Amino acid sequence: AVKGLQCNGSLPNGDKGRRKSRFALCRRNKANGVKPSTVHSSCTPQAAKAISNKEQHSISYTLSRAQTVVVEYTHDSNTDMFQIGRSTENPIDFVVTDTVPGGQSHADGQTVQSTISRFACRIICQRHPPYSARIYAAGFDSSKNIFLGEKAAKWRMQDGQMDGLTTNGVLVMHPRHGFSQDSKPGLWREISVCGNVFTLRETRSSQQRGKMVGDPCNELADGSLIDLCGATLLWRTAEGLAHTPTVKHLEALRQELNAGRPQCPVGFNTLAFPSLRRKDVPDEKQPWAYLRCGHVHGYHGWGGRRNPEVDAECQERECPMCRARGPYVPLWLGCEPGFYVDAEPPTHAFVPCGHVCSEKTTAYWSQIPLPHGTHTFHAACPFCIRPLSAESGCIRLIFQSPLD
Repeated sequence: AVKGLQCNGSLPNGDKGRRKSRFALCRRNKANGVKPSTVHSSCTPQAAKAISNKEQHSISYTLSRAQTVVVEYTHDSNTDMFQIGRSTENPIDFVVTDTVPGGQSHADGQTVQSTISRFACRIICQRHPPYSARIYAAGFDSSKNIFLGEKAAKWRMQDGQMDGLTTNGVLVMHPRHGFSQDSKPGLWREISVCGNVFTLRETRSSQQRGKMVGDPCNELADGSLIDLCGATLLWRTAEGLAHTPTVKHLEALRQELNAGRPQCPVGFNTLAFPSLRRKDVPDEKQPWAYLRCGHVHGYHGWGGRRNPEVDAECQERECPMCRARGPYVPLWLGCEPGFYVDAEPPTHAFVPCGHVCSEKTTAYWSQIPLPHGTHTFHAACPFCIRPLSAESGCIRLIFQSPLD
């Protein structure tokens, strides 16, 4: 299964058709995989025929105005192909859009130029055990072609085959020790059009490729992260998901937390986490927390520095319990089970967004450097993709039990 980071259970506007927060890859009724076959030099009738034939998959590498190399791809009855990209054309199985921290749409309906490729990548899965899945940069368009223009990084390999990189690249990170409580981040690598693995370029769209590396390969593992420069996806295997908490389990943990009747230590009113389906506007029982110390309260409007020029959400508040100053935010449970590395109770919150999940889950995502923009990396909350505080990405929550 492929899951989009930032999607806390579903897309902000709901899951519709091929545009959804998670996408399950199942064996197709009929194999649609392809593999490279004949290589044609430019200007030959066979090259022109391969490009114009809408039943023939091909990749064109433009070396100069006078020279193009065309690689024909032939049907592979042993594999299924799934394509991911921004385009809504039929060849794309999973339509992805740019993620905006916090899950909002772009402010004021601005149309911001997307950095995600229309045909970003393709995943080729074996139809027979062990069902391995491999990722390749770029996807075939409606004419079954991939075009790498003059400006794209490309080269000829020793065996005569061509290879290249897409404009903003497809990056992959395989975690060490799988996707579990013991997981540690791996190194980000770039995947080529032919599935070879390289160290990162100096900048995301540099024409100079990184160094080729043999290990790791382009085979996706449980917990592998795929970055398309504007959206980051998490790959989960069927075996991995079998050990992941279910929505039912998360709901049971929520009810158990609420059954403890946590209280606001100031107003003494009982607090309760809202249902997993409700995750927009805080209600009167909503737990809030001071993220410098972790003390959980009900909402109150005092204790902040009155500065009308600062966004209310960013204003620091002083905790009435311990006088620590820091962000004061509503707490929301993380609803996407696929992001959890264990099934333990929700005891910790990400800082500064306030999404709550297990201790090991917050610890894991706090150490993952996610690509941001075209040249920087930072840790972010998987449920809303907001950058985490550099000081401390997560905090243990301190609940006040009823006095009776």
